Amino acid sequence: MSFLYRSTRNENETATASQAILKGLAENGGLFVPDEIPELDVPFEELAEMDYREVAFEVMSRMFTDFTEEELRYCIESAYDSKFDTEKIAPVKYHHGAYILELFHGKTIAFKDMALSILPYLLTTAAKKNNVDKEIVILTATSGDTGKAALAGFSDVPGTRIAVFYPKNGVSPIQEKQMVTEKGKNTFVAGITGNFDDAQTGVKKMFSDKKLAELLDKKGFQFSSANSINIGRLVPQMVYYVYSYTRLIAAGQIKAGDPINVVVPTGNFGNILAAYYASLMGLPVSKFICASNDNKVLYDFFATGTYDKNRDFILTSSPSMDILISSNLERLIYRIAGNDPEKNAELMKSLNETGKYEITDQMKKNLYSFYGNFATQDEVAATIKTLYDEDGYIIDTHTAVAVSVYDKYKAESGDATPTIIASTASPYKFTRSVVTAIDPKLDSMGDFELVDELYKLSAVKVPAAIDEIRTAPVLHDTVCEKEDMEKVVKKFLGI
Repeated sequence: MSFLYRSTRNENETATASQAILKGLAENGGLFVPDEIPELDVPFEELAEMDYREVAFEVMSRMFTDFTEEELRYCIESAYDSKFDTEKIAPVKYHHGAYILELFHGKTIAFKDMALSILPYLLTTAAKKNNVDKEIVILTATSGDTGKAALAGFSDVPGTRIAVFYPKNGVSPIQEKQMVTEKGKNTFVAGITGNFDDAQTGVKKMFSDKKLAELLDKKGFQFSSANSINIGRLVPQMVYYVYSYTRLIAAGQIKAGDPINVVVPTGNFGNILAAYYASLMGLPVSKFICASNDNKVLYDFFATGTYDKNRDFILTSSPSMDILISSNLERLIYRIAGNDPEKNAELMKSLNETGKYEITDQMKKNLYSFYGNFATQDEVAATIKTLYDEDGYIIDTHTAVAVSVYDKYKAESGDATPTIIASTASPYKFTRSVVTAIDPKLDSMGDFELVDELYKLSAVKVPAAIDEIRTAPVLHDTVCEKEDMEKVVKKFLGI
């Protein structure tokens, strides 16, 4: 059954799935949300016998209703192929009393690959469906992982260009090297003298600038987004929660219909929102455990009902979560407000003007299935060491945030529900923080020396994504003030 997507800030702005993917962001800064989330009407026992691609089709076909079966299967088969280094695409492993969902086996060894491998195919297919004759300019802010995953996905894709902005001193050395060595001829990367929130705000500002849109139109360009504000990013993320649940059924760990908990380390809220959307489709999730680092704006929100970004921005060992403006939370706010765009717009206006907003008592009640907590950097390091000592399993800093928060949740609640923890990046992306958590004496080594030490500790093969950047030349060296982001985009496009 076909349905439309609607702006969270204007009920009259609607789009088909393909149009929403093309636009990325709605007018006035709103986000596109589905008018309804259809039931996943395939028995879990049947899904348990399918591979990742087949599960992806069952989920996405219900959300992207204006794509034909042929179009969607083409996108899925093109995305989930040999660029993943494991046959299972997203393996589930049991450690520390939970099921660790490894989402980092794609080309850039972070969970962003799960959605950004398919987004270029969805976007170019959507462009053909809607007779778009302009060059699509992907405009993206990154806190570390989205940038490289988007660059890898869109590199040399005909009819597209991509510009990525990242906080110059706010990503790991390996994350930065991955981005600045990108070879695609249609790519542009710039560090900004600010934090991720500054980069994200600058990108959103360009999206909502009508004069800039007119100039782009005249010159044969149109903007789209690879951030999780794009519904074409969010829907593919729903897949791996359904898939991991069915792997537990296939392994005899649970029965179809049994409830699970989900733990997600998150800053921008997209990854945990995808789990929530999957639950609205029928995935039996009992508790959504939202794990924050020292930038605990989401923890404070779930604890108090007040979202307040007016605080110090802290650079941590889990930089992809160093975020104070969680863009995707707006989609949840819209839903718990009863799909009320006026109420949502009022709250977002308050956030923009005062840096905070407070939800109503009824909206707080609608958050009953969410639990929030945070982990300090010391707790993150201790958790990495604990899992290594237990059975030699090594996790990255973001996954350690999730495991630490899960331990707190269990201690508080006594809840023994089977739990899936989203493991969002390879430890090879954050070698210094990971290796020194296990052995602090190794801190004097260089970043790539630490890669070799991590191999010795883990016996897990060094990913190609790391090996290929050891000696790769820097091809992108632009650094700009946050106020100059539009200027450098215009220069990149030659306008």
